Amino acid sequence: MPIRKPNESPPFRIVRVSHVELGVRDLAAARAFYVDCLGLLVTTATAEALYLRGLEERNHHSIVLRKAREPQAEAIAFKVASEEDLDRAAFWFGRNNLPTSFPEISYQGRTLRTADAHGVPIDFYFRMDQAECMLQRYAAYKSARIQRIDHVNCFSPDVQKSHDFYSEIGFHATEYTETEDPEPRLWAVWMHRKGNVHDLALTNGRGPRLHHIGMWTASPLDILHLCDVMATSGYLANIERGPGRHGISNAFFLYVRDPDGHRVELFAGDYLAVDPDLEPIRWSLRDPQRQTLWGQPAPKSWFEEGSMFTGVTLREPALTAQPIVAR
Repeated sequence: MPIRKPNESPPFRIVRVSHVELGVRDLAAARAFYVDCLGLLVTTATAEALYLRGLEERNHHSIVLRKAREPQAEAIAFKVASEEDLDRAAFWFGRNNLPTSFPEISYQGRTLRTADAHGVPIDFYFRMDQAECMLQRYAAYKSARIQRIDHVNCFSPDVQKSHDFYSEIGFHATEYTETEDPEPRLWAVWMHRKGNVHDLALTNGRGPRLHHIGMWTASPLDILHLCDVMATSGYLANIERGPGRHGISNAFFLYVRDPDGHRVELFAGDYLAVDPDLEPIRWSLRDPQRQTLWGQPAPKSWFEEGSMFTGVTLREPALTAQPIVAR
């Protein structure tokens, strides 16, 4: 089996996925989509960037939208357990001949910028400025009533190599997809730090690229309400896939595209995965219930389109096996 046992003594401690930074061409159009349509809160707005968060988030931001000439993904970020873990992380990445720097990042404390085995830009930090708690300010609950960031999903040109890398730094696999070859090969994997199905998913494809940001809602009803909002406010064409229920993760989902093509998943209803001896669930690549429990396959765009990471060279996937695709 290609899934590695969890590393219970990782070189540094990662708490959870924290935020994603995206480049967008038009901040006003992005604000209309993310704030007025999806319902995220604005923590800070400048002429160059929007800092957004969900209703239960006390950290300053979980999505940063920065004005750019072309749509792009700048970085994904993870929170670590202490300042000392930043130093341990810098040592580990340096020892493994991966880049290390400590740039000044607005609204964050000391931040390590590095990259994974395929060049995905990653930030690690411990402290971030805090924002007002809005959890019980129910008048602020709009549209999908998004609570928090849940995960990120990335296309990987070699999922096995990506899985091995993230396993080494302490991520635990919960579910995975593999081929039906005599020697099965890993096609996708879902991995976590915070104790639900995933903080990070890795999917076979041309990459590395950002596939989507997953934002957690409290109920499938929030997602259904967003469908009504999008269908009646000029965003019907931005609905890419769903609503539906995944076989993998059991989560209720909706995938939407922002005005620049960045993909966002609205996500509710997965399960607890904190037990260290939890056995990962295997799925066959050709199982029609893998993608959607109700059997509907995903559209071709879902397997082919993603957000480029700035300055990162793309590679064709090592694995050519194909999932079931809607026609």
